[in-house]
Amino acid sequence: MNQTDVVALLLRLVLGVVMIAHGLNHWRGGGRIAGTARWFTGLGLRHGVLQAWMSVVTEIGAGVLLLAGLLTPLACAAVISVMLVAGLLAHRPNGFFVFKEGYEYVLTLAVVSLALAVLGPGSASLDEAAGTDVTGWAGFGIALGVAVVATAGLLATFWRPQRPTPAPAPSPERLEQEAS
Repeated sequence: MNQTDVVALLLRLVLGVVMIAHGLNHWRGGGRIAGTARWFTGLGLRHGVLQAWMSVVTEIGAGVLLLAGLLTPLACAAVISVMLVAGLLAHRPNGFFVFKEGYEYVLTLAVVSLALAVLGPGSASLDEAAGTDVTGWAGFGIALGVAVVATAGLLATFWRPQRPTPAPAPSPERLEQEAS
């Protein structure tokens, strides 16, 4: 195993564990599925319970695939897509820094995933054992392309942000009272 294989393995293991933990937290953590669903609904996503379960399955599934080094560009695409949705809907309005609920963390996970898709899963992977490892520009294209299409599809299908309700126009009587 050379240095590149060790780096790929380290990235896969850490990213895989992080994604599994994230998915388990959405499922079994503080608010459980109901709390995650309320949070997603608050972000403007319709069908919060479905969104919560889709998130759990995607995060845990991507994590397991990364740990195994199986379908690595697609597992990376799943991570990137989840992070794009989180970054766009939950973190972007808060700026960059994670301590202010910004997008720093999700950006880092997405870029690490993209780098892993380019690097490939390494020799200690099921992709390598099956002879199906995809690396370089092909891994980059698959991971980023699938992630962008999946994110756009999810947002187009489910995202319906609340429009601010305009303040009611003051009645003529109130305008007269304020004028006096």
